[in-house]
Amino acid sequence: QVQLVESGGGLVQAGGSLRLSCAASGRTFTGWSMGWFRQAPEKEREFVAAITWSGGYTSYTDSVKGRFTISRDNAKKMVYLQMNSLKPEDTAVYYCAAERSGLRSPGPDKYDYWGQGTQVTVSS
Repeated sequence: QVQLVESGGGLVQAGGSLRLSCAASGRTFTGWSMGWFRQAPEKEREFVAAITWSGGYTSYTDSVKGRFTISRDNAKKMVYLQMNSLKPEDTAVYYCAAERSGLRSPGPDKYDYWGQGTQVTVSS
């Protein structure tokens, strides 16, 4: 059974930092890309960042470029999202997702497995 489990969310002041982690289990993810999405109340799920299997290619939504960094450790089956200079508008539930095609797609419908999410709240 495939599981993606996020952790590291919490409450932080504007300008602060958080590091989200995603632990994957239940199968090998060779060749899969991994992504982070977020969903704020009454808003659609939004692409945040994605990374290829090798880690050599990453992509980000414009609003987080220069502030967030996605990385992965395949030996540990872990994916990370380092979030710096956080803003109140970053407040959302953050989800980890796995994409079989390896294409770093921004569309959530392209992803095959999802975690349960972790809440990030940024106070002003």
